[in-house]
Amino acid sequence: MSNLTPREIVTELDKYIIGQDAAKRMVAVAMRNRWRRQQLDPELREEIAPKNIIMMGPTGVGKTEIARRLARLAKCPFLKVEATKFTEVGYVGRDVESMIRDLTEIAVNMVRQEETERVRQRAEKNAEERILDLLLPGSVPKTEKNFFQLSTPDQEPPKPRDTETREKFRDMFRRGVLDEREIEVEITSQAPQMGMVGMPGMEDMGMQMQDMLGRMFPNQKKARKMRVRDAYEALIDEEAEKLIDMDKVSDIARERVEQGGIIFIDELDKVAARQDQQGGADVSREGVQRDLLPIVEGCVVNTKHGMVRTDHILFIAAGAFHYSKPSDLIPELQGRFPLREELQALGKEEFYRILTEPKNALTVQYKALLQTEGINVDYTREALEELSEMAQRVNEETENIGARRLYTLMEKILADLSFHAPERSGQTVQIDRSYVQENLGDVVEDRDLSRFIL
Repeated sequence: MSNLTPREIVTELDKYIIGQDAAKRMVAVAMRNRWRRQQLDPELREEIAPKNIIMMGPTGVGKTEIARRLARLAKCPFLKVEATKFTEVGYVGRDVESMIRDLTEIAVNMVRQEETERVRQRAEKNAEERILDLLLPGSVPKTEKNFFQLSTPDQEPPKPRDTETREKFRDMFRRGVLDEREIEVEITSQAPQMGMVGMPGMEDMGMQMQDMLGRMFPNQKKARKMRVRDAYEALIDEEAEKLIDMDKVSDIARERVEQGGIIFIDELDKVAARQDQQGGADVSREGVQRDLLPIVEGCVVNTKHGMVRTDHILFIAAGAFHYSKPSDLIPELQGRFPLREELQALGKEEFYRILTEPKNALTVQYKALLQTEGINVDYTREALEELSEMAQRVNEETENIGARRLYTLMEKILADLSFHAPERSGQTVQIDRSYVQENLGDVVEDRDLSRFIL
């Protein structure tokens, strides 16, 4: 688990997300509390439940981006889901317990990758020996199994391994001399995957049937002609699989999910039933909330890797809450999200910082894309200020979609240049205020047109 301090977490988030300091501080403290809890005695550790968070605010202000960047910092199993994908048991849609199964799969893949790196050195050594066996056919390694083995009268005794020749080939292989030589190698091929359609609320049975069919059709060996370098990489993966204990991987993965898992539930406001409406779709929405409740409160979910407890998984929810409010959620669910933070709408000052400060700013992205065509793009400060002001104006006059407006405006500004880029290779193009006004003036001024284009 990551041991970054709250200040370090906020500093990392600041590299990609402008503003929203209060929300960043809140998630940073929640992350640090995960680490703090692990330092306690096991008896007290079990009593400390995570403080789940709701982030509220209009679209495009950074709610999802905070969660996405948090996932990279967490070094813990992390899953982002949309609440609208789930339905009440009995309706057509995904069961809410599937989010725990998906999180467990993510954890298993994380641990398997770590175990692969841990055994990689041994796997490389074993793969190298198999490559040399293929390059020197007819030689049999002297092992305990065949050292005392007597040959039958009609069978030639195994030939001793030519150590000198083998070492010469080993040296040539390590220097890359043999990389392009083709050899025939037996690679384990995956058995055909058979998908199972699970009935709502009966996903466990579908997983068990799929595992049973997988055992009925095991993986088979298949001979393929490959270059030595490609065969070596394939054999490393195969040897690593042999060295990894998947039961141990599953145990570690379950422990990580239970003690450090984080689930980000987006669009929670879409399943909040408004108090002034009764019946219709609101019945299903409230059903989704009631199905979410035991997951958030703490229960045991059956996965194909074993039983997973959800008591100490951290849940971070987000929503615009335009037409509903957190108090429209059922009271039991409200109580499980004690921490709430409202993210502020973005203005021209924030837009300007978004265009200039982040490591992955749109201006940096478009500059790099056009450099592949040999065009050097320079932006003046006045151009970016004009662009930021236009983005704010369009957001105010049409729908406020936050920073996502900048994507549309930047694409509109550079559309003509991107189209003619191959013919303008070697040029330097300066994007100034007049260039921005020329490409955006008509669209921004015409409200009806901007509603459709922007």
